[in-house]
Amino acid sequence: MEGQFYRKIPKKNWLNGFVKKIFKTKRRGIIAILGTIAVIYMLFNNRGVIARIRLEHERRVMIERVRAAEEETKRLQSYLKALEGDKKTIEKVAREKYGMVREGETVYRVKKN
Repeated sequence: MEGQFYRKIPKKNWLNGFVKKIFKTKRRGIIAILGTIAVIYMLFNNRGVIARIRLEHERRVMIERVRAAEEETKRLQSYLKALEGDKKTIEKVAREKYGMVREGETVYRVKKN
């Protein structure tokens, strides 16, 4: 019964009103179009925001790779020092890598499945 006595209030579309307000005059419309083009250009050109974000990500990845390479270098340098001075390390490498044995030793080889 309420619908019989009162007029229905039309729902306003906020977007339609916003667009009408912007394009009320030609000058506002031109400024809006040029502004939109400028924003799109700043976002998507070679020096734009999206390119900057991509480059920052690549930079972080490269820094992480450099850190990993530095850690690997430190590990290899310590291994090299051990090989230069420690006879046990030299013997271990000779046995594992080159299959060398001492006199009188018997080598048992186990097959890996």
